[in-house]
Parts: sequence; structure tokens; C-alpha cells
Amino acid sequence: MRMQTQVKPVSTHAVMQARGAASSYASTYATLRRWLGRGRETHISLPLFALLLLVALWMVTAHFVRLEQTGAQNAARDSVRELIDTYEAQLARSLGGIDQTLKLLKYVVELKGPAAALPALNEKGLLPSGLVFAVAIADRDGEVVASNPPAPPANLSGHSYFEFHRNSNSGSKGVLDAMFVSETMRGAGTLEAGVHFTLRLNDANGRFAGVVVVEADPAYFTSGYERSRQGEHGVLGMIGLDGAVRAMRSGDKVSWGQITRLAPVESPAASSASPWDGVARYTSVRPLHGFPLSAMVALDRDEQFAPFATRCRTYLWGAAIASVLLVLIVALVCIWSWQLERTQRRSRRAQATFAAASEASPDAFFILRSVSGADGAIVDFVIKGTNGRAQHLAGRSGADLIGATMLSLMPGYRDNGIFDDLVDVVRFGSMREAEWCCETELNRDRWLHRQVVAVEGGVVAIVRDITERKLAEQRIHHMAHHDDLTGLPNRSLIRERLDQAIVQAQRDGRCVAVAFIDLDSFKLVNDGLGHNAGDELLKVVGARMQNCVRGNDTVGRFGGDEFIILLTDLGDDALAIAPRLETICQAVTRPVLLGGQEVQVSCSMGVVMYPRDGEDPNTLMMNADAAMYRAKDMGNNNFQFYTREMNASVEEKLVLLEGLRNALDAQQLSLLYQPKVDLRSGLIFGVEALIRWHHPEHGIVSPLRFIGLAEESGLIVAIGEWVLRTACRQNMAWRAAGLAPISMSVNVSPRQFEEARLVERVARALADSALPADALELEVTESLIMRDLAQSVGKMGELKAMGISLSIDDFGTGYSSLSALKSFPISSLKIDRSFVSDLADNLDDQAIAMAVISLGHKLNLRVIAEGVETEEQCRFLRENDCDEMQGYLFSHPLPPDEVAALLLAQGGAG
Repeated sequence: MRMQTQVKPVSTHAVMQARGAASSYASTYATLRRWLGRGRETHISLPLFALLLLVALWMVTAHFVRLEQTGAQNAARDSVRELIDTYEAQLARSLGGIDQTLKLLKYVVELKGPAAALPALNEKGLLPSGLVFAVAIADRDGEVVASNPPAPPANLSGHSYFEFHRNSNSGSKGVLDAMFVSETMRGAGTLEAGVHFTLRLNDANGRFAGVVVVEADPAYFTSGYERSRQGEHGVLGMIGLDGAVRAMRSGDKVSWGQITRLAPVESPAASSASPWDGVARYTSVRPLHGFPLSAMVALDRDEQFAPFATRCRTYLWGAAIASVLLVLIVALVCIWSWQLERTQRRSRRAQATFAAASEASPDAFFILRSVSGADGAIVDFVIKGTNGRAQHLAGRSGADLIGATMLSLMPGYRDNGIFDDLVDVVRFGSMREAEWCCETELNRDRWLHRQVVAVEGGVVAIVRDITERKLAEQRIHHMAHHDDLTGLPNRSLIRERLDQAIVQAQRDGRCVAVAFIDLDSFKLVNDGLGHNAGDELLKVVGARMQNCVRGNDTVGRFGGDEFIILLTDLGDDALAIAPRLETICQAVTRPVLLGGQEVQVSCSMGVVMYPRDGEDPNTLMMNADAAMYRAKDMGNNNFQFYTREMNASVEEKLVLLEGLRNALDAQQLSLLYQPKVDLRSGLIFGVEALIRWHHPEHGIVSPLRFIGLAEESGLIVAIGEWVLRTACRQNMAWRAAGLAPISMSVNVSPRQFEEARLVERVARALADSALPADALELEVTESLIMRDLAQSVGKMGELKAMGISLSIDDFGTGYSSLSALKSFPISSLKIDRSFVSDLADNLDDQAIAMAVISLGHKLNLRVIAEGVETEEQCRFLRENDCDEMQGYLFSHPLPPDEVAALLLAQGGAG
């Protein structure tokens, strides 16, 4: 049978995995070789070796510190062991002497009696010294019958040792003869406090007959304290079996009574905190053979380790200083090695880097070697190297450029300063930069930038094409100095050209005219037809003005709807330019077609002459502005030359404005109230609040003079709020006085109406005065509402929802459409006084009034006419069914008390 072998195909995924693994291995191997190669460099290997030295140094230091620490611990334990042996022996001798004294005293007392015992022992010199010990004998009742040194009578029956001996009758012989050691206490001797050692006295029948007492000063048992061996905080102590300290000394302080509960310790392995003061000590406690006491010795760990700490600091400082020196030396060597390696690496890769960078760079590189003449002066440069960009710029191949001289290829460079610039770089070794416009056939009108750097034997010139940058700079300069919308010079360029015109006029003895122009009624067009229409109008007007001036004159847009015209090289006769100014005004007033609708605007122009009306740009612009406002005051669509009286008018406005700022605080403002009358009944149904200013110097100032200033400065917001609050409070005061309820009308200025917190301010005024909302009516102008129709209707809706009535003042003078009017949440229309003044004999005004009345009634609105001064006007309005009137025919604006009198009289008549 033949066997067939089937070859299994290898999958593409497996091949890709194998290739990826091989690529990863190769990359890892290359990275490893690169790092191993860098590891042989001195500035890398030396720090590693220094690190090993530092580790070894600190390991050796740590080893010696541990040896010293172990030695200090062993020395402390040996000292404690030696001291406990010595102290035990001292206590044993002292306690043995006390024990012998007690036994001798007991023997003599039982033999000769208490009274003869002490004299007998004293006679033989067997009594202990009274300076250290006090001896006392007490009978079975505890009364001290004899003592040395003599002491006042005392009873010992209440002491623990007396109770101990008296109650030991049933004990064994050892208990009866045992010495009792009391806690340190005040005793029967002369010492302040002491340790009491006692034995029992028996009578002939073996019954309890009293006690003999030897009292010792606690300091006696710690007198072996040596500061040289035990330091300032070492401890010697004698402890009872109950754990209470009988005597303990630490430094110069002797104490007793502490409870230690220390178990016997012969040789402490480590220090521990002492229970009485928390100080860490090596402590040894040893029971005293034959006595119910233990000896205690303790050495302060810090004092024992002080020599070790000193030696440890020495080791650490030595290691630190050695480490710092090693680090400094290694750092210096590494820095030197790194700089040397970097220099060598730069040198090795300089040409390769230059070649790669120059080819990838958008700049042209020329390597030029200087050629000197017989006198040593540089006469030309030989091209030694270029990149591709240089060959493209020169329009020649590399073979044609290498070895050629610069002047043979570009002879014009000898005369345009470039050759001299290269020579200076070679001579002085500096770097130079410059820009120039190329005039060669190949690169004509192209801007180039060169950077020339001196190298050995010549220079390297780096050339870049900056034509695009130059064009961009020109565009940016034009944008920075021209208006985006009209393309005319902006105020920055206007100022610059005005400065130049003044300098030129000074030099030539000529004059300059500056015309400040403001378009009349532009805001109405902008608000009514939209901003796009307004922008288009500005473009058309700017172009028309441009066509009316000479080429050396300037027309610029100052901002908004304001323009500036500079007329230069003029004579000193100002009237000579009047025809040109008239031409500009006529060009502006020609109709303009905007979005299929024909509109027409005019302009007000203020004109100044240099040097007659000012010698600097600021003064000229300020005076031209003042002249322009005079043209506005003269009824628009005219031009006015500046006169000194115009600044006086401006100064008067400034004085009024400054006074107006203080008028509220100084209580110079007041309100008058003009009645509003129902034409059918003749009754007063409401009043309109009208503001008056009582100026301390100018007397009564008309609202026509200061309301506009308040609106421009923003003071109208605070003044309007004061008017609203005062009017609401006054209406509420009339109601509180029992007068018939009437409505209060308050005018709202454009700045007030646009203020975000208007609704909140109105609500607060009503709340503060407690006036019902339906007793307040706010009057807004038609043009105010049309500024931003959507926002106006929304705000009026909020006020209407509060219950406040709204009225359109000066109706018929604005630009509202019927579609907009029907969306207003209003309750009444007010016919403007301009239509009422000639109502008796002007058919046009009569037609307008009748149309407004009819329109108002169709929309369910009440119609009121203001400015009614004659019976003919009143009769016409009544005959045409007008609802209300207001004017001098019925009443002038009145103070509050006169209004109250009218209401009171009206109520009485009713």
C-alpha cells in the first residue's frame, strides 16, 4: 500500500505572529546593545560604581553602629548587675544591724523592764545614734513608755505593725519573733518620716506586752547612691513584699510610698519604662534574704547610651562627609566626561546631521569659502556645498554650483550690499540677518531672508523664501488699520494720518480740516430692518463719502455710525470747503435700497480747522465732536463749524451730570402729579408722576435738560427706581387718607426697561408700599418696544401677569407695525402731544388722531390724548370718542397736597 503525505498549509496569522515575534526580539536586542554600549561611558559607569561605594560605606557604618549599640547594652546590663550586688550587700549590713539592735532591745526590756532598758543600753554604748535612728518602747496599750531621743507622748496602737504583733498570739514561734517592716510613715521618734522596724515584747507568761521600734530615715537606705556611676536619673530603692517603696533615690531626690509591683529580675535583657515616672531604665530587683524586702537598682537608658550616641554621631558624620566628597568628585568627573562625550558625539554627527537637516529644511544652505586677493582682502566666495533647496532657488544643479564663485553666478550681489555683508561676517565673526527683495530674473519680486554665520575659512548662508509671510504681514497690517465692514481706515489709522497731516501742515504752512460725521436715524433703520441692513447702509454711505473727496484726503469709520473725514493741504479760509461738505451731505441723503425697501438717512457733521481750532489730534477730535452735537441740536442734516461757545455747552452738561450724581442723596429730586381726566365724566381717574430737579445753583432744572444725561450715564436706573417707589408710596398715602382710589402712571426709560431686574424692582416697590398692582400703570415708548420686540413682549407679559397696567406713550411717532401692536399686552394708547397741538385746524393731525382712536377701540384699548390745552382740542377728542385726556386745559402738574384737594373736592361733589 502506498502512503500519501498531506502537507498542511501554514496560516497567514501564524506567519504574521512569527514575524512580529522576530521583529520584537530584534528591537529588544538592539535596545539592549544600545544601553550596554552607553553603560561603558564614563559618565554612566562611574556613578554606578560610586553608588556601590556609597552602599558599602553605609553598610560598614551601620555595622559599627550596631556593634557599639550591642556593647552599650551589655555594659548597661553589667553595670546593673554589679550595682545590685553592691546595693544588696549594703542593705543586708544595714538591716542586719537594725535587726540586732531590735533583738538586744527586746531582750533588755523583757529582762529589766521598759524604764531601765534604754538607760542600761545607753550606759554601755549599745544604743544607735539618735541622728539616724529613733528608738521607742510601747506597752501593750500602745503607749510609748520610753524613747531615744526623747519624744512627746504618743500612742502606737493604731499603726499596722502594732496590730501585726498584737494579733500574732496564735502564730508559730517564728511569727512571734519576726521583725516587721512598716511602710514609710511619721513615727514616734524625732524624724519627720521613717521606716519602722519592730519586734514583739512578751511578758513572763508569753503574752503580748508591747513592741520595740527602731525608726530609720529613708535616705539612710539610699546613701550609697553614686552620681558618677548611676547618673542623674539612676535609681536605688528598697521595696517591701507588698510592692510599696520604703525608700528610693533618683539623683538628689529621695522619695517613698510608690507602688511598683516589680517582679524579681536578676539581669535585665532590655530596658523598660519605670512605672513611677515612665523613664526607660535597665532595672534589677533582688529579694533580701531573711528580710521582707527587695533591693532595686535602675540605670537610665539614655544616660547609659550617651557615649554610644556620641560615637554613633561621629560615625554618621564621617560617613556623610565621605559620601558628599565622593558625590562631588564623581559629579565633577561625570560632568567633564559628559561634556567631552557630547563634544565628540556632536563632532562625529555634525556632517550627517547637517546633511539630513539641510535636505529636510525648507531653507536653502550655502557653504561658502572666502577667496583672498594678493593684498589679503576677500575678493569672492567659492561655493563648497549646498542642499536641494539651494539648487532650486539658484536654478542650477549641484554640479554647476559646487566650485563656482558667488559673483560669477550672481554679479549683482557685489553692488546691493550682500557681498559686503558676507565679508564683514568673516572679518568680525558675528552672525547677521537681513531681508531683501530679489531682483534676479528667476526670483524677481520675491522676498528672501538670509542668516549668515561665520565658520572656519568662510561662512554658512541660510536663505529662506518669506514672500508669503510678507504678504500676510501686509494683510494683517491692513486688517489692523482698516474697518472690517467698510474697508475704510479705522480710528487707529485715522489718528496716524491726522498726526502726519498736522506735521505736513506745520512744514508747509497749510491747514487741515477734520469733519466728525454721525448718521441721523441710523438706529431706527438698524432696529427696524435688522443689523444686516444696517451694515449694508454703512458700506454704501462710506463708499459715497469716499467718492466725494480727493485722493490725498481720508475717509474713515470711527465706530458705529460715526465717520471721520480728513481734508488736507487747505488754505486758512474755512468757508472754502463748505461746497465740498455740502456735496458729502447730499451724497449721504440719497435714498438707499435695502432688501427691497427704500430708506433714507441724513448726517450731522461737526467741522474743525487746524491750527485755528486746536493744535493736537485730541483737541481737534474733541472739538469736532462738540460741533457735531451742535449740528444734532440744530435739527440734524447739517454741518457746523466749531466755535468756542460749543465747549461751554459741553461743560454745562458735565456740571449738570456731576450735580445729578448727588441729587438723590441730597434730596434735590421731587415728584409732581398731573391729573388724567375721563372725557365722558370729567372725573380724575389717575395721575402721571413727573420728576423735577431743584438744583441748589440753577433752580428748577427741566427734565428735558437732565433726563437725557441720566439716560446716557446710566443714572436713570437709580432715579427711575426712586420715582417708582416714591409714586407708589404717595398713591398709597392718598388711599390711606380716605381719598378715592386712582391709578398712578410712571414712565419707564429705555435703560430701565432693558435692565434685567426691572420686574423684580417693580414687585419690590409694590410690596414695600402695599399698593395693589392694579393701581399702577407703566408707560413705555413705542420706539423702546421695537428695539427688541421678542424680549420686550416677554417682559411686558411678566408685568401684565402681576396685574400692572401697561400703556404705550407717544404712540404714532415710532415704527411699530400692526402685527406687532396686536401682540403687545397693553391696556391703553397715548396720542403724542405733537398730533394734539394743531388738532383744532390741522386736517392731517385730525386724521391721525381719529385713526389712533379707532385703532385703539378695535383692539379693546383705551385711548388718552396728552398735551390738551384748548377747548377746541378737548371738543374734537370728545366728539371722536377719545376716552381720556391730560394737559394744561384741566391742570398743570401739581404737588401731592393739591392733588389731594382736587380728589377731596371731586369726592364731595359726587
